[in-house]
Amino acid sequence: MTAALVAGLVAGYGIAVPVGAVGTYLVSLTARTSLRTGVCAALGVAAADGIYALLATVGGSAVAAVLRPVLGPLRWASALVLLTLAAWGATTAVRSYRAHRLTTRIAPPPPSPARAFLSLLGLTLLNPTTVIYFAALVLGTGTADAVRPVDQGVFVLAAFAASASWQVLLAGGGALLGRALTGHRGRLVTALVSSGVMTVLAVRMAG
Repeated sequence: MTAALVAGLVAGYGIAVPVGAVGTYLVSLTARTSLRTGVCAALGVAAADGIYALLATVGGSAVAAVLRPVLGPLRWASALVLLTLAAWGATTAVRSYRAHRLTTRIAPPPPSPARAFLSLLGLTLLNPTTVIYFAALVLGTGTADAVRPVDQGVFVLAAFAASASWQVLLAGGGALLGRALTGHRGRLVTALVSSGVMTVLAVRMAG
């Protein structure tokens, strides 16, 4: 159970830490509405991460059970996917930093807390990187032994908690923290940290 908890926390932070368009919007939304609205929006992002973690855990375990004879090659392929995502994220961040480009969005009218939750949930669910990340992670760590449902639950809850803690931090940090993390240098640093986490996961997976 402890291993599942740690794996879920690492996976959750790995996908949540980079501050992209959704994170930038989350910070700006909180700044122009209220902390309550921002926290609801943050939980929407975390809920999407939790849903994808659940789908990847259940689906990944089922596929792993069917494909036991080729779990070795699958583990290497999954590690390669994570390394590719890490390299892509780091490269994109460096290029954006050098070009001094920031994603800009036209701010819509401030939504209610419930609408903020649903909006950020939908936006995050539309991000294919999240499902690819969790699917690769779960398939890559699959074993011949069946994973206990309780461990699956712990993994999903830990991934949700990690994502929620980071998103709520973004929402609650206010304008000062928002400028620090969504500026040129902040986006570069958070993207590189996330790429580093993905690389460590890939190395552990292939080892």
